[in-house]
Amino acid sequence: MSTTDQSLEWFLQSLLDQTPGARHALVLSRDGLKLCHTRNLDVDQADQLAAIAAGVQALAHSASAEFGDGSGGVRQSMTEFHGGLLFVVEAGEGAHLAMVAKENADVGLVGHKMNELVEQIGAFLTAPPRYRRRTSQPA
Repeated sequence: MSTTDQSLEWFLQSLLDQTPGARHALVLSRDGLKLCHTRNLDVDQADQLAAIAAGVQALAHSASAEFGDGSGGVRQSMTEFHGGLLFVVEAGEGAHLAMVAKENADVGLVGHKMNELVEQIGAFLTAPPRYRRRTSQPA
């Protein structure tokens, strides 16, 4: 996925427009790299939100592995803070969709709209693992 993919940015912007109270949305890789975001987020904010959302999902994954059914599966994470809400859902392989909404947003509707988008275009919201290229060292 490219951060300049205009069609995916359009889908994210459409998600905001159709979700009352929604403020920001982005797609991120499992390890916290922003892949695509709405235009109202500047680059630094998008980087910060991607890192936060990846951390929230990692914590939820650990909680699920320890206290859930042991699979580590996470459907959705929601964090409520003063002035807003953060939602994170798994999108495609290795990717997550995050949304920040106003504190009075309808959490059921936000979750529904996010899952609806993932169902529509989840196959395009993927982030394959990055591998570090190894250089051979002389013995």
